Amino acid sequence: MNTDSDHAGRIDHEVQNHVLLITINRPAKRNGFTPAMLAQLAQAYSRLEDDPQLRVGVLCAAGEHFTAGLELPTFAGLMQRGEQAIADGEVDPLDLSTPGLRRRSKPLVVAVKGITYTLGIELMLAADIVVAADNCRFSQLEVKRGIMATGGATLRMAERAGAGNALLHLLTGDEFDAAEALRLHFVQQVVAAGTELAQALRIAHSIAAQAPLAVVATRQSVVQGIEQGPLSARAEFENIQKKLANSADAAEGVRSFIEKRAAVFNGC
Repeated sequence: MNTDSDHAGRIDHEVQNHVLLITINRPAKRNGFTPAMLAQLAQAYSRLEDDPQLRVGVLCAAGEHFTAGLELPTFAGLMQRGEQAIADGEVDPLDLSTPGLRRRSKPLVVAVKGITYTLGIELMLAADIVVAADNCRFSQLEVKRGIMATGGATLRMAERAGAGNALLHLLTGDEFDAAEALRLHFVQQVVAAGTELAQALRIAHSIAAQAPLAVVATRQSVVQGIEQGPLSARAEFENIQKKLANSADAAEGVRSFIEKRAAVFNGC
């Protein structure tokens, strides 16, 4: 895997069949984010969203750590002016319905390792499935810097773990490990350090082999149920199922069942 070639760092991305592998690449600075890197991450997410051949994204990082979070001196001016680093029209990596930004519809798997602070936690909570190395060190430490976590942690930590568990870590800014993250449902799997990316890719390729329209619809139903309530999501079931059942992929699903073979889906 390439290392960063300049102080600003960069976001790399490469296609593996129907999977887009997105890599945070600034290991010399523990993958601390600059505004340019956050803008590039949004561009990578937009590529995932807009390319019909891409079905799943995987977010990982070069070096020993996922990310130490925002490099605050580079973001201070933006914060003081209430501005964002991401251009209008791009996909928001934090998936917060931010005005001017789009939301992601395709699945995203994240592989975290080592130091995973602040923005790192918020990026993984904004994703769909998280594989954590057993050497992870998590901290949502904004209160130690006189600011608030505004990338979704105050919402998603409480939704996953309950208000008390969320506030324990949000208000102390303490460091916790992968076992605690698993207990709180912040991550879905904990694996030996060094194997987290391979496991994340296995999950992503398994998802990519399923019917793309059904995958997107299923993910959206879960998100809608969380954000708008189960009755809101339930109200969409019949219309969604009717649309899916009339798709070419559904016909292929039936044929593959009859012919006792693996289905080959085209996303239409």
